[in-house]
Amino acid sequence: MEFAPAKSLDAKALEDLGRATLRIVHDLKNQLNGLKLYATYLRKRLDRDETATTERETVEKLVAGLDHAAKEMAALVRYAQPLDLRRQPNSDLRAIAHSAVHDPAYRVSGPLISTVGEETLEKLAGAFDPHALAEAFSALTREALSRRAGDSMVTLKLERIANDGLPQALVEWGGLARQSSASAPGIHATFARRIIEAQGGVVEFEDKAIKVNLPLSE
Repeated sequence: MEFAPAKSLDAKALEDLGRATLRIVHDLKNQLNGLKLYATYLRKRLDRDETATTERETVEKLVAGLDHAAKEMAALVRYAQPLDLRRQPNSDLRAIAHSAVHDPAYRVSGPLISTVGEETLEKLAGAFDPHALAEAFSALTREALSRRAGDSMVTLKLERIANDGLPQALVEWGGLARQSSASAPGIHATFARRIIEAQGGVVEFEDKAIKVNLPLSE
């Protein structure tokens, strides 16, 4: 008995699949947020019982897991939506990078940047959306920290370079462990690449570094 060869989905089918997937993800995100509210309520009730140590620890893990899953779902929803960039001329890339690694507004949970050092020598100005770019740099910093080589320090370097005679900025996260061929950047880092590419930049996930090139003003 012979089977007909499987046919790949056409563009229309892929679009329909993408829309259906987005609806499912959006519904799952709402359900996870609802479960998180119930778990948070249960945690507050358990806080009143000093003997329920094991139960409180279990609920803490449950809340943390739901929170992580909800944020991953939210990132998928955002990735599927059009970007609304608001570029500002002469945006200082050094200040944007500093916000990304120090400003609590861009943190997911806990301290973001205790192991990253900055090396910046000059102002690097370009037409960027500061908030979107800071979010992207924050996500790439978390990706770099997740790939840290043991207890070594992850370094963040910014410098001016020239590419075909045009000024560019190189932003590099170094000191990372070698990445296996089977691993791939997470959804937040992938969304960061989309933000950067929309502003004329390029992101490279290398073996021991993450590199970003962005065009600068003359």
